[in-house]
Amino acid sequence: MGHLIAIRDRQKALGMCDKDAMMGSEQAHGIAADNGQAFLLWQEKVSNANINSQTLLATDYLNHFNEIVMLIDMVPDMPELLDECREWQPKSYPEHFQDSMFSDRDLAIEAYQHVPVEFLVPFEDTVTLMNDMVTQSVTRLTAAQELNDPELLKVRCHAASRGLQRLMDVANAIIHGSSRTMAQNEIDQLMGF
Repeated sequence: MGHLIAIRDRQKALGMCDKDAMMGSEQAHGIAADNGQAFLLWQEKVSNANINSQTLLATDYLNHFNEIVMLIDMVPDMPELLDECREWQPKSYPEHFQDSMFSDRDLAIEAYQHVPVEFLVPFEDTVTLMNDMVTQSVTRLTAAQELNDPELLKVRCHAASRGLQRLMDVANAIIHGSSRTMAQNEIDQLMGF
């Protein structure tokens, strides 16, 4: 749970609280007033790409997590796929696009350096939670497999898949302009699935 405290401390340090509503719109979106013009240029650069012009983020990144969710969903019927789950590795946003066939991959990588803090912090925090959940899930699935308990394996696969999908929904919402993250009690409940 230490990483969760670090996430909340980082949000507080960056001033991500209700006082943002009282700031000018550029500052509330994590854009310094003198960088507002540069941000407008980035919005224009991504306007014809499959990259959200409000956040400068692309949903293609979530395909990396869709992969592991699909594998986990198939494990109850094909337990040998757990080996592939164990091989899955986290990838940063730029790493994903470097390995991607995404048509605007170079633009996505470059635009990521200009994502407003309002979206970048909750996005990265959510990605951290997803990566942690994958690691925990694979450990729990491995334990169920070692117990030779197919029913426990099925229950844990379902819980892992459902939990990861909830976090992916949060990440998707952030990509599309929401800065809302999960409340601490939601995270605790999800991580303790």
